[in-house]
Amino acid sequence: MALTAYADANHAGCQDTRRSTSGSTQFLGDKLVSWSSKKQTSTLSISSTEAEYIAMSKHIDIQHHFIREQVEKGVVELYFVRTEYQLADIFTKALPRERFEFILPRLGMKCMKPETLKSLQDE
Repeated sequence: MALTAYADANHAGCQDTRRSTSGSTQFLGDKLVSWSSKKQTSTLSISSTEAEYIAMSKHIDIQHHFIREQVEKGVVELYFVRTEYQLADIFTKALPRERFEFILPRLGMKCMKPETLKSLQDE
């Protein structure tokens, strides 16, 4: 059984607040087992942002070496995912309806109308 994860970030993507959003999905086999979406709680000042980038750079460096070791051991396989198949986009961006409807069923989720939800609740 394979564990597959998608991750995405949208730096300063909110047009109103310029806050960043990050998101991820994790599948065990073909079943969605975990997902997350987080929007920054505030817009950072330039100096805080710079400090965050420095800390993030160090974090990325450590993660890079860890992941590289796991790939070399054959524990992890990395694949490039083209934008149109990046499932985590649904948690990080305001998507056009067509794109949203393309991703949603691939997460194993269904979009239900209020009437459908009501009938399920009544059952």
